[in-house]
Amino acid sequence: MVLSDQALGAVMLALQKSLLEESDIIPVLKGFNFVVTDDSQSELVVTNPPLVKFETEGGMILNDEENN
Repeated sequence: MVLSDQALGAVMLALQKSLLEESDIIPVLKGFNFVVTDDSQSELVVTNPPLVKFETEGGMILNDEENN
């Protein structure tokens, strides 16, 4: 069993968030909920990836939910 591209992206978001906020990454990683992607049960996905918020030059706050 391996991590899907989505799950790897979630790990990278967690890393970026912990670096930006200067916080511990362990609680975020421990909080991940993994599910199997398909019948072959070959890949895992994260159902609760972290949200990373940031401000643009115009002061607007963007996050993952607002840009879908």
